Amino acid sequence: MEAYRTQNHFLNSEIHQVTKIWRKVAEREKALLMKCAYLQAKNCQVESKYLTGLRRLQEAMGNEAHESSELLRQLIEEALQWEASEASADGVELSPISEYDEYGFLTVPSYEVEDLQLLAKIQALEVRSHHLLAHEAVERPLRERWAALGELTPSVELKQLLRAGVSREHRPRVWRWLTRLRVQHLQTPGRYQELLGRSQACRHPAARQIELDLNRTFPNNKHFTCPTSSFPDKLRRVLLAFSWQNPSIGYCQGLNRLAAIALLVLDEEESAFWCLVAIVETIMPPDYYSKTLIASQVDQRVLQDLLSEKLPKLMAHLGQHRVDLSFITFNWFLVVFADSLISSILLQVWDAFLYEGTKVVFRYALAIFKYNEEEILRLRDSLEIYQYLRFFTKTICNSRKLMVIAFHDMNPFPMKQLRQLRAAYRERLEAELRELEQFKAQYLETRASMAPVLPEGCTSEDEGEGEEEA
Repeated sequence: MEAYRTQNHFLNSEIHQVTKIWRKVAEREKALLMKCAYLQAKNCQVESKYLTGLRRLQEAMGNEAHESSELLRQLIEEALQWEASEASADGVELSPISEYDEYGFLTVPSYEVEDLQLLAKIQALEVRSHHLLAHEAVERPLRERWAALGELTPSVELKQLLRAGVSREHRPRVWRWLTRLRVQHLQTPGRYQELLGRSQACRHPAARQIELDLNRTFPNNKHFTCPTSSFPDKLRRVLLAFSWQNPSIGYCQGLNRLAAIALLVLDEEESAFWCLVAIVETIMPPDYYSKTLIASQVDQRVLQDLLSEKLPKLMAHLGQHRVDLSFITFNWFLVVFADSLISSILLQVWDAFLYEGTKVVFRYALAIFKYNEEEILRLRDSLEIYQYLRFFTKTICNSRKLMVIAFHDMNPFPMKQLRQLRAAYRERLEAELRELEQFKAQYLETRASMAPVLPEGCTSEDEGEGEEEA
């Protein structure tokens, strides 16, 4: 018996020692992985700075013939073709920038202009660098918090978690819950199948426009460009079902991108359909997607007011150069940044948007301009400003910094102020539209009362037809 006790004590001691060794190895492995990620991130940053230097040299030299221009051209060509997988240090292969991200979007946007190709590569490197640095410090703890959350219930803690972003593995479940929270009063069993049956039995007037827009939906996403992908067919059915669900709207350009984002996250088309319904019918104000887009126009005027209040220096600069931001921002609001931000940041915006509503869109619109304020202030020409504004949102890669600007630096941001501004601008816009209708009616009345006068030597169309018959 004593021998058994001695043996048991020895085995327990051995197990304890092995466990300690295993823990040390695990901690060591984690530290090495973090170090590897840090080194890869630094590598991306060094390459990004190198490419930025090449780009600035290219801008400084312009189109002038120079003995160094051929060397610069070769360096840029090599830089655009270089992949991190070709380099290694101490036998450790570095991870290349993959062609597509986890949702199917091109990591390096496809630009025809060489200067923009260089910018796209710089952007991809910056995104990769931020991802590597944030993976252990931010993303892993966030995933653990979502995993530990359990059943979802509205709370301050949930709001803060949603603002920080939902990890990919939890996002479909969270979005389904957020959608159900908003449309449970609209949902009835079999409703989606009923709408699909109606769309098959009778062709909707919007069907032609839907078909045209299918091919324009995210040309930078493999799920909507690959001939064998099921996503275009799913998107078609979702949009046709919605056109029967909401006949007052039917279809509006932009709904294809909203539904496409929902499909990419939720995959299942009925869930994507209800997500679209939630956005259009419960989150966005009425008339946001109507023929007049009146509520969308109102929000552009509200945004101008908020920009003047939060970023007066920037607005003075843009006003000096007569830059109309609505040319850029109108689409941000209509499709909730679907065309503008890289997918990791876009979906983080949507995580908060589906819970908190349109206030989030205003916060992020302001934050985007704040994030790039210094760069815009350096531009001294209206054409240069417009060219920069065309793609500047794609250069944002630090999601945490943008989130902090949106939800902290832009405070205070009372919902009461937003409602008051919307009400005031809607009243003004409706008055302007009534006035335009009056001008139109007066013009048509005046024109109808005037007898048509033909210049000497001309014949009317009726006379011409009579001569041809004769």
